[in-house]
Amino acid sequence: MRVSERKISRRFMMTVLGGVATAAVMVSGISSAMALEKVSMRLKWLTQAQFVGFYVAKAKGFYEEEGLDLTINPGGPNLNGESLVASGAENFAVAGGAENMLKSRAKGLPNVGIGMMLQRTPSAYIAHADSGIKSPQDFKGKTVSTFFTGAHNTLYAVLSKEGVAADDVKVVPQAVSLAPFVDRQVDVATVMMFNELIVLKNRGVDITVFEAEEYGVSFPSDTIITNETMIKDKPKVVQGFLNASIRGWKYAHENPEETIDILMEAAPSLDRAHQAAMLEGVSKLMVADKGTSEGIAVLDREKLEGVRAYLIEKGELPETVKLDDAMNTSFWAAVPDAYKKP
Repeated sequence: MRVSERKISRRFMMTVLGGVATAAVMVSGISSAMALEKVSMRLKWLTQAQFVGFYVAKAKGFYEEEGLDLTINPGGPNLNGESLVASGAENFAVAGGAENMLKSRAKGLPNVGIGMMLQRTPSAYIAHADSGIKSPQDFKGKTVSTFFTGAHNTLYAVLSKEGVAADDVKVVPQAVSLAPFVDRQVDVATVMMFNELIVLKNRGVDITVFEAEEYGVSFPSDTIITNETMIKDKPKVVQGFLNASIRGWKYAHENPEETIDILMEAAPSLDRAHQAAMLEGVSKLMVADKGTSEGIAVLDREKLEGVRAYLIEKGELPETVKLDDAMNTSFWAAVPDAYKKP
């Protein structure tokens, strides 16, 4: 064989081997992608800092490390996470508060709480500073607006604690906008401490704030739910989802600036300053009480039993619904401390 032929042959072989190597890498990449299990979750509202820990976990690759390819679906006024998870249309959701978790079971929905993001009641009540309303006892005879998606339970619990009968207050559905309150069409309005309250304060509206926790009402909120089928058939997926989610929230709590960067990339039209303030408010509710001592998203049995007892007392929940029917703490317990301890 001539020298020139040997060079051509060697060049040909290198080309072939290079192609084989490239193909192997491509196959490897495809196999890795195929190995990730596709799962979805539904938020209880639109993309915002209230849910940013899940976006952080996705951006940082925490779900992929657990073998999951997660799709985050925003919520909205006509979307119900509890129903979507119960039907299997979504694998996971950020649902309402402890009361929603319990009432779902009373309705026969196969949903199970596996984590609780907000350890304290997120809602508060506001009145104009010059209204003469100095305490919830002064709500008597007044028009009070609230959200009938769970927050109304908190309102009635506060009234009950303060000795005000529910029918002594005119309770009306709250509009999406706080304009009716600003225009004094309602005397008292409900606000989320990490959202509407910030907006009003930034606008310079002079208000008096009544926090539910100040009156002995603690209704943890933003339950992470899945359904019984997922728990039975795919426990490793459930565990991986919770591991990554809580890890993402811890990262968000400890790295707020980067977290808001990630959020703004996901939803560029949001107001950065407001979202930063929202994250700060959410973090305070998340890393509070047992969220501080035991870890993020802990299911505080004592508080949840208190919510259950209140609902039973008011005739809104049958005694047959037990806390252990509505939640499963084993997945949270198995999340590494390094992921959940703030």
